[in-house]
Amino acid sequence: MPMANDSPASVASPRRPCAQDRDPPPWSLAPPPAGVDLASARTFCRRVAAWHYENFTVATRLVPASLRQHLANVYAFARWSDDLADEAASPGEAVAALAAWRRGLEDCFSGRPSHPVYIALADTIRESGLAIDPFSDLLAAFEEDAAFDRRGVTVRYPTRAALLSYCSRSANPVGRIVLALAGCRGADAVAMSDSICTALQLVNFWQDVRRDRLAGRVYLPVEDLDRHGVPETALDGAHATLPLCNLLRDEVAWARRSFDEGAPLVGLAPRVLRPAIRLFLAGGRALADAIERQGFDTLCARPRVGRWTKLALAARAWCDLQVAAISRSP
Repeated sequence: MPMANDSPASVASPRRPCAQDRDPPPWSLAPPPAGVDLASARTFCRRVAAWHYENFTVATRLVPASLRQHLANVYAFARWSDDLADEAASPGEAVAALAAWRRGLEDCFSGRPSHPVYIALADTIRESGLAIDPFSDLLAAFEEDAAFDRRGVTVRYPTRAALLSYCSRSANPVGRIVLALAGCRGADAVAMSDSICTALQLVNFWQDVRRDRLAGRVYLPVEDLDRHGVPETALDGAHATLPLCNLLRDEVAWARRSFDEGAPLVGLAPRVLRPAIRLFLAGGRALADAIERQGFDTLCARPRVGRWTKLALAARAWCDLQVAAISRSP
């Protein structure tokens, strides 16, 4: 399932945060090792994951040890891709950097990896038989945002259908990759995973309306803005207007319906993934609740899932893991 930056509900997704919210890029915190051996590459990916995803250790403890390095490799790919887009000096340079990174992805799947992230990822591909498609889709989402930035487009998507198409590239591939790592490729499971990942992406958008606006990005669909009579300039206020709060109420309800559609995956997915899926599902719903408690005004402050709530969710998932282990034992 999606991997977070600051809550169990976050998704590793294309995003240009405003300057004060940015984490340092991975190459400044974890410069690529001089050697390109597999052991160094694996260590590098774990360092990137640990520095940029505070819940990584918690989340990976909910899956078998055999999957943890693979999850670090996948996360490092997504994070490095994100930062190539967001840390470039200009949108044009971001487009060029992502094009070079895509060539690296193709080389990786052709058996010629060179960057440490791709050396580690190539090992994951060999062991799990992952296809290039979800990685290519993730990269396409970063490229899409960079292209919008280059053209100066602020309000990105005219309809909900168009935004869902973006989510199918920016969020859903992560869930598909994680399912595939556990050998799960069934159509029903994939569809439910897509619903959860899309919901996580949506609720992150509604959490970050102000931050995205400051970064020159608006993910609220034009048709929804128009239906509620919300002009784009309303996103510049210190507080959300009543029409904007009503709009965000509808958007959160949309995300919650998507969570509900994906919820049966908790019982359908491989047992080794169920605690982690439950954690992300509960975290996403908790973030939706946090937005509601704030009166759907995400301009005045960024809603967050409280530390104690996160700990409770993690504890519940850990207990589920122990129960599952006991049920599997002779």
